Amino acid sequence: MSWAWEYAFGAEETARTAPPGFLTAVERKAAELVRAAEARYLQGHAYGGDDPKGADITVPGGMFRYQIVVRTERVYVVQITYLGF
Repeated sequence: MSWAWEYAFGAEETARTAPPGFLTAVERKAAELVRAAEARYLQGHAYGGDDPKGADITVPGGMFRYQIVVRTERVYVVQITYLGF
């Protein structure tokens, strides 16, 4: 298994209606989170600790909330909020 990110829960549905520029910013930051998690947790599937606490990240146009699940080697974007700024 290798690290990746994906939309989870209602974020996937929201992503269908969000502006493309905003989604590009979300996807870039999610890819950065994947690279950081991959470097931090080299053997994610064998990790025995608790998953790190998720957080919010502001991007141009809004924000998104993410959660890292180490054992599945995934960064989940669980909520996106387009504010138009």
